[in-house]
Amino acid sequence: MITNDTNHDYYRQVELPAGQLHVYASEALFGALDYKVFHMANNNLQIPGSVYMSYTPDVHVGVGTCIGTTAVWNAEGGYVSPSIVGSDIGCGMRVHLTNLHGDELRDVRLRRKLVKAIEAYLPIEEHRRGHFSDIRLEHIIRKGLHGLPKKYVPDSYTPRKATALTHVESAKFGFDEAYLDRFADPVWHRSHRQLGTLGGGNHFAEIQQIRIDDGNCAVAEAWGLFDGQVIVMIHSGSRSWGGAVNQLCSTEIAATMRAYGLGTADPKLFFAPLDTEAGQTYMHLLYSALNYAVVNRHLIAYGIREAFRDMFGPKTELSTLYDLMHNYAWEEEHDGVARFVHRKGATRALPAGHPDNPQPYMETGHPALIPGSMGTSSYLMVGAAGGLANYYSICHGAGRARSRSATKRLVTVDEFRSALRVGTESEIVVNQRTLESIVDESPQAYKDVDQIIESVVGAGLASVVAKCTPLATIKGA
Repeated sequence: MITNDTNHDYYRQVELPAGQLHVYASEALFGALDYKVFHMANNNLQIPGSVYMSYTPDVHVGVGTCIGTTAVWNAEGGYVSPSIVGSDIGCGMRVHLTNLHGDELRDVRLRRKLVKAIEAYLPIEEHRRGHFSDIRLEHIIRKGLHGLPKKYVPDSYTPRKATALTHVESAKFGFDEAYLDRFADPVWHRSHRQLGTLGGGNHFAEIQQIRIDDGNCAVAEAWGLFDGQVIVMIHSGSRSWGGAVNQLCSTEIAATMRAYGLGTADPKLFFAPLDTEAGQTYMHLLYSALNYAVVNRHLIAYGIREAFRDMFGPKTELSTLYDLMHNYAWEEEHDGVARFVHRKGATRALPAGHPDNPQPYMETGHPALIPGSMGTSSYLMVGAAGGLANYYSICHGAGRARSRSATKRLVTVDEFRSALRVGTESEIVVNQRTLESIVDESPQAYKDVDQIIESVVGAGLASVVAKCTPLATIKGA
């Protein structure tokens, strides 16, 4: 039985047999939720020692755990779950600011030319052999962005303008490197060839134009934003390295569950005590995948920067606004207590003054990067003090409204073309030669991102700094 204990416009406490679920969503979004999300929450709440669990308004069914979940345990005696992180460990967002105005990309033919230029630097799945041969994979796995050769961190030569190593959630995640011996050579070889690649599914790189929200002009100015500015938004993760971590550790955690007599009704929900060997293995290798993910997005941006400079000249800037994750687990301090926080399809959004903000964003709060779906707006947000109630978690995007297979059945290519305004001067240019190959990524497959943002703002978790309108999108098939 589900009972709605507390009902506000954008927040509800849902009492489930195994415990309490907090849901941040408008009445319309809450009413449209698939009943399966509550079954999945009830299974998750059966993991021993759960302190807190919530859903963001973009929540939808996933494997073992819904996308849009925040789940918390005490760091001491707590649990870790690959299912409440997701298979794409470290998947997240990155935004770079250019010194271009959208008017300079008004010509649709120029946008098509820019997309082709980016494609030359940005493979979807794997690079050709020998590419990035001067990058040692073991260095970036161990050191994150600090493991890159200097040529790939060009702003490190100009400290006053440097943002690549400072404007990120973390440039390096430390862990016990002895766990890396668990991986055979093929994992290392394939992961190296996937550095700086998008991957498929909902991953993308998008050229956008921003409009600053009137209520946050001071924050926007502090971040270096201006109305009409062209920015680059990137969504990708840890590629095959994270996949290898997930596969290895899920198998070992399943064995630990059998040994400890743990389990729920969902055989795909994996979890283990943090202090077990399987729990420790996962935690350390998870951090290695976070290092890979942030470097992967950095190298994607590096390639896009080269394409922009080919098109617009060497004075074109692409400075880092921020890089953050929305699939991960780590330790945080809340009210003086060490907690182990999982976020699966949830974005951390800290307010001004929070001590966990990177130094450049201490006075404003860091940017929270929220993508929409293809053909719809994305958002740059900043956390609010009210986010404390939800461990400073907000949405990570629009959230799927229907499965890929259902989208392919129900959405026509003509409807997709119309959403992208194909054939008009305001067309959102896409790199795919045929839209049929990515119709499952059409806007009709997703919830209304504006409604998602309304719920986040209405719940007092964050506010909008800028709305981002798409100009061109690079997608994997």
